[in-house]
Amino acid sequence: MSCLFCKIAAGEIPARIVYEDADCLAFADISPQAPTHMLVIPREHIQSLEQAAAEHAPLLGALMSAAATVARQAGLAKGYRVVLNTGAEGGQTVDHLHLHVLGGRAMHWPPG
Repeated sequence: MSCLFCKIAAGEIPARIVYEDADCLAFADISPQAPTHMLVIPREHIQSLEQAAAEHAPLLGALMSAAATVARQAGLAKGYRVVLNTGAEGGQTVDHLHLHVLGGRAMHWPPG
């Protein structure tokens, strides 16, 4: 297993875990782009949203639910952004599906 996020999910690499359940794990991003920046990953390795299939629909829903829980736990009641980058041109840097939960400051549009 060479996937960084799979190693975090397996407990082989330390991370500041903020949420976990049977399907998902959330932890603080090591290079935060906002005052609050958490990553939510599925425990199952899926390279990106492009590789997700119809049978992953419940898991994708679980990821979104986990993102909302993480945001509530972080006190982001004023608002937050959930980002899912897909592929190199989409800004994905780790080949394991993950959501970014960003908050703690005003988010502007367009994002870039």
